[in-house]
Amino acid sequence: MPDILIKNTKVFVNNYLQPAEVLIEDGKILKIAKEIDAQRLNRTIDAKGALTLPAGIDVHVHFRDPGMTEKEDWYTGSCSAAAGGITTVIDHPNTIPPTIDRKSFKDKRKIANRNSIVDFGLYGGVTGNIDKLPELWKLGASAFGEIFMAESTGALNIDEKCLDEALAVLKGLDALACIHAEDDKIRLECEAFLKNDMSPESHSKARPNLCEAFAVEKAIELIKKNGAKAHFCHISAFESVGLLRKERYFATKAGLSPSITSEAAPHHLFLSTKDWERLGSFGRMNPPLRDRRSVKMLLNALNDSTIDVVASDHAPHTEAEKDVDIKSAPSGVPGVETLMPLMLVAVKRNLLPLGRMIDVTSKNPARIFGLNQHSKGVFAEGYDADIIVVDPGHVTEIKGDNLHSKAGWTPYEGMDGIFPEFTIARGEVVWDGDIMASRGRGNFLPGKGFASE
Repeated sequence: MPDILIKNTKVFVNNYLQPAEVLIEDGKILKIAKEIDAQRLNRTIDAKGALTLPAGIDVHVHFRDPGMTEKEDWYTGSCSAAAGGITTVIDHPNTIPPTIDRKSFKDKRKIANRNSIVDFGLYGGVTGNIDKLPELWKLGASAFGEIFMAESTGALNIDEKCLDEALAVLKGLDALACIHAEDDKIRLECEAFLKNDMSPESHSKARPNLCEAFAVEKAIELIKKNGAKAHFCHISAFESVGLLRKERYFATKAGLSPSITSEAAPHHLFLSTKDWERLGSFGRMNPPLRDRRSVKMLLNALNDSTIDVVASDHAPHTEAEKDVDIKSAPSGVPGVETLMPLMLVAVKRNLLPLGRMIDVTSKNPARIFGLNQHSKGVFAEGYDADIIVVDPGHVTEIKGDNLHSKAGWTPYEGMDGIFPEFTIARGEVVWDGDIMASRGRGNFLPGKGFASE
């Protein structure tokens, strides 16, 4: 593995930025110091005052492979990740076929092994396959989800009884349940009421805040009943934040580590119902765009540690698929390449501190999903050299034409982003303005239930 010295840089160590140099050897961070005397280097990167930070870990992507490779595949999705400063991803199960048994899991792993340029984990799907969950755990599933409580892309939703049964099994495995919380009864009632409303805004009304909050409340009851560990995907409604804050408060008061964690997506942090006019059907996702009150609450929750993670929910569709009426358009937007650039701009605009951004994009995802066992998520000597070099002064306009996803478009068109000058994954430069990595260099990162084959 090439040995690299990054000089003339600043690093975030001990809660403040400080001048330093970073030496990488055999894929690991060998040394962080003010000055490093190193010989026989393969490469020296002069950062010219730019920051050297931990790369991102995106625990919520849909790379559409196998089965929907016209939208994305493991190579294009991982290239998009690398170009945006993401060096580890975890892929959700709603592919064709869904990742719900031994064969589908092993087949997806083979495809990813051959094509991904970044390291990756895989979720095990949860449908009526309760008897398959132990084998998926032994095959190396990072966690289980997205467990859909309401219909969404892929039609993998389950009822309350199935969720209860799944949580009991996952508790026994000591595995993490990742829940997409929307209530299907409320969704169906609202959609029926709005069946003749063809305005883009009708999608937000069809899945209102109550739809999510009611499902979060119901799921929390079942999680606590079974003593399970759970993670809520893409929390979007201010009422849901209140429920999660309450659970975090009582766990902390009792001196316990929270058994319930959560994530927010950039499209709920940086877009709102005001963007329906601009985006039209391209803004359709589940949960939907929320009003500014919820956006403000999410940002507050990110800062006060109620929400633990920011993940992209990268769910690409082609322009032709999205450029239809709001009720026919599939739900989902691309986002893996813009996650870190948007978060870095948020730091620049004082929406959250740099240390907190690192927590929610690197440290916490690694801790919650067990990736720290693979030396991920910590910017320190001895850990994987998963690093980005970024210049906070180099703010650029986000343009879909410049991104690497097959989707070819972005809901953040025209917004500001700070993209990495370099992305280094396990000590190898995979992005320096161009993709520098070969297909298949990414490693599979099995979950803690993995039984070696």
